[in-house]
Amino acid sequence: MSAIFNFQALLTVLLLLVCTCAYVRALFPSMLDHNKTGILGIFWKCARIGERKSAYVGVACIAMAFSILFLQ
Repeated sequence: MSAIFNFQALLTVLLLLVCTCAYVRALFPSMLDHNKTGILGIFWKCARIGERKSAYVGVACIAMAFSILFLQ
């Protein structure tokens, strides 16, 4: 089943996208900063979410890891 039809897989993909974009922006800020608009602006927005809501994203990652490891 693809991640589009499985809600838990979709949440996992979104969390990984947010975490990856925030990590890449921390290492190479210019890589994402010049693409603030357009289709590549999605990555910049995900990085901003990862930076600004880092406590919530971290808790969501821990909850998702617990769910994947112990509940499936």
